[in-house]
Amino acid sequence: MTVRAAVLPAIGAPLEITGIDLPEPGPGQVRVRLAAAGVCHSDLSLSNGTMRVPVPAVLGHEGAGTVVSVGEGVTHLAPGAPVVLNWAPACGDCHACALGEVWLCANALNGAAGVHARTADGTELHPGLNVAAFAEETVVAASCVLPLPDGVPLTDAALLGCAVLTGYGAVHHAARVRRGETVAVFGAGGVGLATLQSARIAGASRIIAVDVSPAKEELARAAGATDFVVASDTTAREIRALTGKQGADVAIECVGRAATIRAAWDSTRRGGRTTVVGIGGKDQEVTFNALEIFHWGRTLSGCVYGNTDPARDLPVLAEHVREGRLDLSALVTERIGLDGIPAAFANMLAGKGGRALVVF
Repeated sequence: MTVRAAVLPAIGAPLEITGIDLPEPGPGQVRVRLAAAGVCHSDLSLSNGTMRVPVPAVLGHEGAGTVVSVGEGVTHLAPGAPVVLNWAPACGDCHACALGEVWLCANALNGAAGVHARTADGTELHPGLNVAAFAEETVVAASCVLPLPDGVPLTDAALLGCAVLTGYGAVHHAARVRRGETVAVFGAGGVGLATLQSARIAGASRIIAVDVSPAKEELARAAGATDFVVASDTTAREIRALTGKQGADVAIECVGRAATIRAAWDSTRRGGRTTVVGIGGKDQEVTFNALEIFHWGRTLSGCVYGNTDPARDLPVLAEHVREGRLDLSALVTERIGLDGIPAAFANMLAGKGGRALVVF
């Protein structure tokens, strides 16, 4: 069956919106008709080679939709079921999974090397991060599909597949923000806005949003920021001034740049915690001297997919949505069609907006 999709023909090449030949689901697979897909900065990192994937590929890893059909052996899903796509399914067998750290599963992305579909001339296409959500329909492993809990709009639910899980997990699992702590969030894109909302849910007393664009202040405050700082060489000093000259208890970096990571570290108090969510390139080197590491007693840690277990955390997030504590629609700055994805990529490169949502 032919469906329209956004194809990355080669690293560094522009996306092509074209028809692809998508097969029927085989054993252990599920076919999903997409309702929506989020345009995440990680997709941009795939297209420019920051994150390596086999190409040509159908990108898109944040999506939700409805089950169309299932392959042999799939019993937990049925046609018509609303679902969220999980781009990093845990294998359950590797060392990380045995430790309960499913977000570090060594085999989570094995599916990205498989053949997902073909172009009209027979060229094999790979699924960018397992799920190939930039398409009208997709076929994925059953482990990449999670039932959508009741009470969550299907279109907005696409954001649960990456941005919200990552932002929520960064606050609650990685940084472990405690009620009453002060939090600085660097970057007010889709993940940053989800992080701001999650810091509010955690009961942070002061939530400081930092971004290079003054235009993002309104979005940041709507998501829960009590203060907004335009990024500059004096960002850390400004954050200390807002926190009684101590610095924030927690800084969460959602950009992935050396300068921003360093500024996040510098903005925290003595003994503070910095969690890096942003995905940077190998050229982004962050330096510290041995004396400051001793003197400040700070903690710097990485964060993969918010250190979440999607199967465990998705019902928790759905409850926050139902109770009005988490507003998914507030994370969406633009609703576009499939043809609008290349322009959305350009906006991300320009540092604009929060999250574009492709609505099918």
